[in-house]
Amino acid sequence: MPITTCVFDAYGTLFDVTAAAREAAGQPEFDAISESWPQLAANWRLKQLQYSWLRAITGAHTDFWEVTQNGLDWALEAQGLTGDTPLRKRLLDLYWELQAYPEVPTMLQALKDAGLNTAILSNGSPAMLDGAVKSAGVGAVLDDVLSVESVGIFKPDHSVYDLVGKRFGCTPSQVLFVSSNGWDAGAATGYGFVTAWVNRVGEPMDRLPWTPPHVLSDLTTIPDLAAA
Repeated sequence: MPITTCVFDAYGTLFDVTAAAREAAGQPEFDAISESWPQLAANWRLKQLQYSWLRAITGAHTDFWEVTQNGLDWALEAQGLTGDTPLRKRLLDLYWELQAYPEVPTMLQALKDAGLNTAILSNGSPAMLDGAVKSAGVGAVLDDVLSVESVGIFKPDHSVYDLVGKRFGCTPSQVLFVSSNGWDAGAATGYGFVTAWVNRVGEPMDRLPWTPPHVLSDLTTIPDLAAA
C-alpha cells in the first residue's frame, strides 16, 4: 500500500540533541566543558534513553523532562561537575531551544506539498515537544505531535506506535517511520511500519530481531523514499 503518513522521532532525528552542550561550551563562563562537551552530550543522551527503557520495563513511568534531568545529572557527575549549578541550569534551559537539523524544514515542506500526513511520535512530554517545535519553526508543516504521555509508557512499547493509526486512520504498512535511534527503527519495523534509520554518525546496526530496510545519513531523501 502507498505511504500516506510520515512520522518522525523528535530528539536526534529532527532536533539536534547535541546542540545544548555545544552551545554552552562556547560560552566563557562554562569553559569547564569547552573540550569535554561531546562526551557530556553523549553521556547525557545515553542515560536519558537508558532511564526511559528501565522505567518502561519496571512500570515506573515519569515524564521525559524528569528523565532528561536525571540523565544530565549522571553525565555531570561522570565529569566531576555535580556542584556546577549554573552549568546545569544553562544546559537544561538550552534543551528547550533545540534547533532542527538544516534539511528538516525543506524536507517536511516537500512531504506536505506531496499531500502526506506528517507527525512527530516522541518520548518527549507535550510541553518539551511544543518548545522544540516552536524553537525550530516547523509547526506549520506538522499535522500533529504525538507524545507517549497519552499512554504512560516510553518507546518501544507497541501502545506508543498504536498512536499513529489511531490518529491518522492508517495501517502500519502505510506509515513511513523515521528515527535516528537504531533500536527505535528496529522495533518499529517489527511493529509493521516501513522504517528508515537516520544514522548520522555511522553507528553499527543494533542486534535486534528486526532490521530497518532503509538506512540514511540524513533526512534529505525522505520525500523520495515516501513516494517510491
